[in-house]
Amino acid sequence: MKNITLTIDGRKVTVPENYTIIQAAEKLGIEIPALCYDPDLEIVSSCRLCVVEIEGNPKLMTACSTQVVEGMVVYTESDKAVKTRKEILQLLLDNHPNDCLTCEKAGECLLQKYAYRYDVKFREHDGDRRKALVDTSSPYILRDESKCVLCGKCVRTCAQINERAVLSFANRGFETRIVADANNSLEESRCVSCNRCVVVCPTGALIDKRNMNKIRSWEAEKEVVKCKVCEYGCDFEVLKRNGKAVAVKAKTPGEGRPLCLKGRLWTELVNVEEVDKPYIKENGKFIETNWQKALGLEEITEKIKD
Repeated sequence: MKNITLTIDGRKVTVPENYTIIQAAEKLGIEIPALCYDPDLEIVSSCRLCVVEIEGNPKLMTACSTQVVEGMVVYTESDKAVKTRKEILQLLLDNHPNDCLTCEKAGECLLQKYAYRYDVKFREHDGDRRKALVDTSSPYILRDESKCVLCGKCVRTCAQINERAVLSFANRGFETRIVADANNSLEESRCVSCNRCVVVCPTGALIDKRNMNKIRSWEAEKEVVKCKVCEYGCDFEVLKRNGKAVAVKAKTPGEGRPLCLKGRLWTELVNVEEVDKPYIKENGKFIETNWQKALGLEEITEKIKD
């Protein structure tokens, strides 16, 4: 494949011709802000935070979708690009609950990170905000509509598994929101609690409910382990405090790796010292169960007993 040489923020870089600007910038260690971009997901350019200025082009262009061109000169932090990012971030904060101090995503939230980076703050206003629709029906995933920035990552990652595609966009304009099936709760929907959506969510709109109030991201000692339930070997982080494992967190699924509830529970049971009770879904309802049934080990354990 042909290589392309371009200049980003005064530094030259050579990359394959099918690279986008955001990928080329990563080669130089330059982070271009983005909420909707994920290298493993379809590019949609919806958040517009990654806009950059290209020499000779009168318009700002999205770095996640614009392919590199020989001799291209890019400015990622020009006055024009930064001004636009600040305006976008301000609109997002105007429509977001001011609870960063207690939000489970604090320390890992991209909206928080970029607002700090560009010195954008919450402000008082009497305009409308997203409705505080909180779905607590699942023992595994908490959904908070008021914190959703409509990046669509959850929709795209859910759709990557053919038999799933549970999440989708509904309504239009300001009323646009993410729904499960025909606007069902997670409990009522076909959701299998795999946690793919939780992993890619950039804000606190989707949270691993089993980890709530257990440990903050900045105080955790982290150890990466591989799930041993199947051949995919998905990666998980074991979160520890003072050497004691208190929770596990799924990491980004690799190509072909689906993530699953069974793997998440197995990894938790093996690694966490004090585990919460497991649940399974039967007839559209979550019910508390034992670990043998949750992990599909009933027949095996009965044979071992015999």
